[in-house]
Amino acid sequence: MPIPLFTESGDLPPGVHSGTLTEVLARFGRGTPERVDVGGRLALIHGLAASTGSVRRFVVFGSFITAKPSPNDVDVFLVMEDEFAVSSVEPAVLAVFDHEAAQERLGASVFWLRRLAALDGEQAAVEYWQVTRAGGLRGIVEIVEPRR
Repeated sequence: MPIPLFTESGDLPPGVHSGTLTEVLARFGRGTPERVDVGGRLALIHGLAASTGSVRRFVVFGSFITAKPSPNDVDVFLVMEDEFAVSSVEPAVLAVFDHEAAQERLGASVFWLRRLAALDGEQAAVEYWQVTRAGGLRGIVEIVEPRR
């Protein structure tokens, strides 16, 4: 199912919508130089995270997946497999799992946890990122593998 159109407020309708990285970049990573730049950052982060072999869920939220023409960064939430150990990742990948380093080096806000740390369950942890600062709900996007 394709990612839905924006609401009148410029957000996606509430829900966890899914798309491949290619679909997400085609929808949100074009139109302005800022969107292309931020889309490139998202692709880099996705590749780095995927290189661990431990990503269970890769969720994008925030201004990049809105109608805003010039998002400043990309916001990502990762659910990692329980066996994932930051100490085992390649040095080039470390910034993804260090919030401050991700902001400085990758131009992204990255939050993550291991599956077991999701106290109310994995799905509840993902759905939490739909909540806006004002307490309303907006849609978020989960990047999924292409269907074979």
